[in-house]
Amino acid sequence: MDPARLRLLRELGDRGSVAAVATALHVSASAVSQQLTTLQAGIPVPLTMKQGRRLVLTEAGDALAVASARVDEALAQARDAVGSFLEHEERPVTVSAFHSAGLALFGPVLTELGTGSRVSLADADVAQDKFTGLTADYDLVIAHRLAHDPTWPTGRLVVTPLLVEPLEIALHAAHPLAAHPSIRPEQLRDQRWISTHEGFPLTGVLAHLGAVIGQAPQVDHRINEFSVAAEVVRTGAAIAVMPRTTAAPLAINGMVLRPVTGVSLVRHVDVLARPDAIAHAPVRRVLAALQEVAAAATRRASAP
Repeated sequence: MDPARLRLLRELGDRGSVAAVATALHVSASAVSQQLTTLQAGIPVPLTMKQGRRLVLTEAGDALAVASARVDEALAQARDAVGSFLEHEERPVTVSAFHSAGLALFGPVLTELGTGSRVSLADADVAQDKFTGLTADYDLVIAHRLAHDPTWPTGRLVVTPLLVEPLEIALHAAHPLAAHPSIRPEQLRDQRWISTHEGFPLTGVLAHLGAVIGQAPQVDHRINEFSVAAEVVRTGAAIAVMPRTTAAPLAINGMVLRPVTGVSLVRHVDVLARPDAIAHAPVRRVLAALQEVAAAATRRASAP
């Protein structure tokens, strides 16, 4: 089996269509299809099938794609072992993060790494089911999910926990509830809310709170970017759910965060990566720096 063709199979699984694979790899769709056909010719079970107008992986194709990740990991380790004996400039390590994680982590991680490391950062705020696909374009993807959401698919990915952070209520400092050290769910009745767009993890938090208090939340605004939402909170027009650790820098200039008692509200922030990306020493160094910065942020947020 040709590793390059196996990689195309994995790209199809991650990106969802032949056209998307072709665009990402800067080749024609027909070239991708031809290589997949050649791969299929040597495999006795179907690897792909038509789903509407799209070509998707079968169960066997998905299993082979997972196995191909280990092949790429071994090849990357071999190249990295040889590269460590050569004088060469390290390739940039690419990192993506959703907005609030980027706000909290990007600056400190660059400071932690120092000037010797080459890192390329990008903000990528996507719906929860799109985070795994970002690993096709970035070495390290900082993603988030709620505690009750499905875990990430570990067969194809290396998942490194970064933060488990409480979710709290962001209020104007003059809001009556801001005078309390914590808030009971029933005190949130009849409030006006800022929520994220549908499909993003924090929309489920408001639905959960609504079920607890027996009243559907009144959502007036849908804003994904917490720094923008914080400006609305500071007007006193609405309140929002925000994470304690990554949103801590925003709790200034008239905005405060208060925990909710009697209900568990947390989100998991993890780093997703392909095994072959983690095989590179520079990527592992950036991952270690992210872990150190996240641990420091957690300590600061937990300090009295």
